[in-house]
Amino acid sequence: MSPKSGGRAQRRHRRNLLISVLVVVAICVGSFLATFAASWSPRLGLDLAGGVSVVYTAQGKHVSQSDLNETVNILNLRVNGLGVSGAQVQTTGKNQISVSIPGVTDAQQVLNQIGQTARMYFRPVLCYAYPQAVPKGSKSKVLPPGIESIPACSPSSQISTSTLHVTPDSASPSGFTSNSVPPDPQYASYASTSVDKPGYPQSTVLLPGLAGACNDGSAATRCVLGPSEMTGHSIASAQATQNQAGQWVVDYTLTGTGAGLWDQVAAKNFHLPLGIELDGKVYSAPIIQPTQANPSSFGGRGEISGSLTQQDAQNLAQAMNYGALPIVLKAATSETVSATLGHSALVAGLGAGIAGLILVLLYVLLYYRALGLVVISGLLLTALLLWAIISALGHTTVAPSFDLAGITGLIVSIGITVDSYIVYFERLKDETRSGRSVRTSVDRGFKSAWRTVWAADFVSLLAAIVLYLVAVGNVKGFAFFLGLSTILDMAITWFYTRPLVILLGQSQRLQGSGAFSIATGLGAGPQTGGGAPAGAGVPVGVGAGGGGGGS
Repeated sequence: MSPKSGGRAQRRHRRNLLISVLVVVAICVGSFLATFAASWSPRLGLDLAGGVSVVYTAQGKHVSQSDLNETVNILNLRVNGLGVSGAQVQTTGKNQISVSIPGVTDAQQVLNQIGQTARMYFRPVLCYAYPQAVPKGSKSKVLPPGIESIPACSPSSQISTSTLHVTPDSASPSGFTSNSVPPDPQYASYASTSVDKPGYPQSTVLLPGLAGACNDGSAATRCVLGPSEMTGHSIASAQATQNQAGQWVVDYTLTGTGAGLWDQVAAKNFHLPLGIELDGKVYSAPIIQPTQANPSSFGGRGEISGSLTQQDAQNLAQAMNYGALPIVLKAATSETVSATLGHSALVAGLGAGIAGLILVLLYVLLYYRALGLVVISGLLLTALLLWAIISALGHTTVAPSFDLAGITGLIVSIGITVDSYIVYFERLKDETRSGRSVRTSVDRGFKSAWRTVWAADFVSLLAAIVLYLVAVGNVKGFAFFLGLSTILDMAITWFYTRPLVILLGQSQRLQGSGAFSIATGLGAGPQTGGGAPAGAGVPVGVGAGGGGGGS
């Protein structure tokens, strides 16, 4: 190779190294600025942001693992549907499910919403009933489950096509007219039916309704409903919206088989009220197609209307969307966590981590001199990129929330990252002790150091992956962020540390005898252009172990 072509190759190699360094700097700084401009920040966990933690116990003697897993999946969907981030839903023991939701303001409302069984039934309304009114000193008539049934509706209060007498009427504001059927007073002494009653779906039940749901204009607030004719499993999707009159309703789409079943149920109850019940409460009891003279197909779509508030409609739509829990849950323990305690722990943890980091950086700066700046800049770029990645992942459900365990994982990773630099620099010392110059050592030393760095990082990454797969709770956060920072360490070492050290090693100014030079940090003494330590001839300075240095 001619000197001219060799010079071009060196310049091209130097240019590639410089491009690698600049690209890494641009990615790290640019990612941080982008997340900063978007006002993104890490998604804090329960111990840092505060919130609520609850442990549910599955009711029943024989609860299968598949039912528990399905319940966890549904609860995850419900929590994500609330718009909160950082929530964790997982099984914690036999028949127990733990739910942690950080940053919520109304904990009780969230718990009530995600823990409901969401068992939806479509039942015919047999008659209306007054609220339970028990005279002082007497007991209400609570029926033993599975032994008795509530009495039949009185003939004068029974709802039928003849007593209700629905007639389409375009002149009426509602588009139809109907008779008012009075509530049956006999049920005032009966308690509402429990959803835990054996054979509940096939039973005649007495249930409370939302305001106006079980009301034909009288003061009735409960409904007597017949056996279920269709369940919520026939619903494909639901959405809370407002109709043309500005009332909140739930528009829903039925499944393929559900559409045909709904048309059959609607035809059977044509011009009669049909109660839509969710978890023992009647949300709506609309009259089926009251403005039509004959029943017709719904085309796979329907609407739940009534006196629904915006919150009622949204809760109902969410429950319909995310399905029914296969088991009944009961809150065993519930705890509200204050963000103040987490903030104190965060300040203490970060203070300890920063103090340790400063000591480490001072050490490498004093020990390795100019190469210590490589360590500082590399850790700074890693920190910027980590912040950007963690902040971006906070807007997804991919990563665990950033909690104290995650911070611990990052602090541990700092030691792994600094070890990578020390392995490289100590290998450079070995190269210079063998008689090679800094210029020739920086590239040669990295090739052997990289094997050690790669092996150490690979073991750390493998441990983090295994820990993430087998662990639960906060340990998952520790493993995730430890693994993430280890991957970044490998990338920064190859694309930033290696080219930057090679470029610095080729600088004549940093190879001098100054107190801050690379040569001083490596204990190599001032360098000359001949490739060996100054003041020593190549044959004499190599010694017994330097055969490779004279080549």
